[in-house]
Amino acid sequence: MTSPHAPVLLAEVIEALAPKAGDVVIDATFGAGGYTRAILERGADVVALDRDPTVQLFAEAVARDFPDRFQLIRTPFSGLAEAFEESGKAKLDGAVFDIGVSSMQLDQAERGFSFMRDGPLDMRMSDEGVTAADIVNTWDHGPLAHIFKLYGDERQSGRVATAILRRRVEQPFTRTLDLAEVVEKALGGRRGAAIHPATRVFQALRIAVNDELGELERGLEAAEATLAPGGRLVVVTFHSLEDRIVKAFLTERTGNAPGGSRHAPVAVEMRKPSFDLMFKGAREAGEAELAANPRARSAKLRAGVRTTAPAWGAVKGRSA
Repeated sequence: MTSPHAPVLLAEVIEALAPKAGDVVIDATFGAGGYTRAILERGADVVALDRDPTVQLFAEAVARDFPDRFQLIRTPFSGLAEAFEESGKAKLDGAVFDIGVSSMQLDQAERGFSFMRDGPLDMRMSDEGVTAADIVNTWDHGPLAHIFKLYGDERQSGRVATAILRRRVEQPFTRTLDLAEVVEKALGGRRGAAIHPATRVFQALRIAVNDELGELERGLEAAEATLAPGGRLVVVTFHSLEDRIVKAFLTERTGNAPGGSRHAPVAVEMRKPSFDLMFKGAREAGEAELAANPRARSAKLRAGVRTTAPAWGAVKGRSA
């Protein structure tokens, strides 16, 4: 059996990155260090990023095994460019992102990510900023319903928001199982559903608390600005919203976005592609990995190679 913290699509990630001695690779989502170790074992140096303070023990273990070729910098991946400058490295040959919540975060009840374990209603990947409790106890009905629909695809988002506002007048939410129970009642119970009724609401809150989609967009732009020509960008996503952002980014940056109508002017100036696609579409896990690691079933890998063209930077008008 695969370890509960086994990195998803590891073989495909390493094939896409093709790390070798002398290369420098950023692991933008260090976690338990699975990708980092595989990259280091192939001779490359790794600058790892993570905003989660609990990964420090994993980082210390990696540093003991690879004392001269590894460093961890505490930052979200939107801080990739600044972190690379801080590392003192001269050239960035690759960057890998593994987007979303990790299994070890879900396993820690005190982090408040899981509706299956009782814990404080937190959900922060770092130790700073607003918590999920702050959101459900202070946001108005409209914004709550909006994130439940947008980030969780919850069709009964208005009903859930109404139930939350009604309950919090009596008593503020502080615990995960308390919120899960209110959501379950609002949605009429499980009724044999394949997933727990609170799944979509908890997902939406986690994305909002950590600004995950904004972080992803800024992280991709930072990688574009920092990778050397020929450098490889590899991104693994687990949710359609994340994958849509990565797909749109690479489609745009490879010059494959749909052009304007021949009867209308092109709204955006033509720019030279900053990436070449490594392969069309997305790579997914094979049957063997799916059997060993169910978490891999929704994983998609996309990759591009940096060209010599200038970085596009942030593009006006784009949204998550």
